[in-house]
This record gives sequence, C-alpha cells and structure tokens, in this order.
Amino acid sequence: MTSSYIRPVASEHVLYVHASSLIDAPIEKVWAVLTDLPAYKEWSAIRSIAVTDSNKNALEDQRLAEGKNIHITINTALTLSDPGVLDGGSAFAVVTKYEPENYCVAWKANSLPSFVLNAERWQILTLDESTGKTRYETHECFDGLLAYYVKFAVGKKIADGFAAAADCLRKRVEESV
Repeated sequence: MTSSYIRPVASEHVLYVHASSLIDAPIEKVWAVLTDLPAYKEWSAIRSIAVTDSNKNALEDQRLAEGKNIHITINTALTLSDPGVLDGGSAFAVVTKYEPENYCVAWKANSLPSFVLNAERWQILTLDESTGKTRYETHECFDGLLAYYVKFAVGKKIADGFAAAADCLRKRVEESV
C-alpha cells in the first residue's frame, strides 16, 4: 500500500517545522514506540499525548485511529519533568491520517477555526536504503492569522522541540533494542 503522505512545500506555509533522525532499529520497533502514547511521559520531550473525548477527558483505549481526538501536553523546557508556568503548553487535535501499514500518522489542530490557526503535523517512518536504519521524519505546517504570531513568538521553540523529540525517540528505541 502506498502512503497518502505528500511532503509539504515549506514556502507555501507561514511556518514550516521539520525534524528527522536515523534510528538503528527495525521500523516495526520504532512504530511501536512512536504509537505507544501512554509511555510518552517516560521518554518524550513533548511530554505527553493522550487519546481523549471532545472534552479532553482521556479515554481508556489509547490506540490512535483516524477521527480520534488527542490532547498534547508540551514542555518547552525540553525536560522530562512537568513544565513550569512559562514552559508549558498544550494542543488539542484530531487524527487525520493513521496508516500503520505505511508507518504514517498525522493530526490537525481543531481548537480554532482554520482561518485563525490551521496546523497539521505528520510523522512518517521509512527505511533508509543507504544505512538500513529507520528514518523518522516529522513536519508541521502552520497557516492562518495566528500562524504569524506562532512563527515569531514560539517558532524557534517549536523547532527545538521537534529536534528534541526526534532525538528522544531515537534514544528510547535504540536503548530498548
């Protein structure tokens, strides 16, 4: 099966953030760690992701699927501790693509109308032919009126967070192989 993922063109968005890492582990192992949401708080710089209902209440079933809501808690200090007052943030999104057979998941912010803020994040795993390692890539595109604020106020923190998340994923998987 071919993934429906098409790499975004950075110049077409107000803010485009990307990070990647090469992970010395089988793609199935990386996917298992990437999609094990309850374990994120143990290793991820993002801090936590939970499948929720529309009121942000965590569901018992934490498996990702298209159409499910997720609540993301962010620590911009990029530590595994709980974020401080100035380091915390959160996002509420809906899973727009979930293709385990293609190692691809995406979600889109859904707390504001898209003309105000339209943000979609993709996470993709592929086999790097030259090294035999798993390549993890993540991209997020921001558009809408608030995207300009996001770009100038926290764009660097988002980019740093994506790089840290890619590295944390690599470390978590490689340490558990």
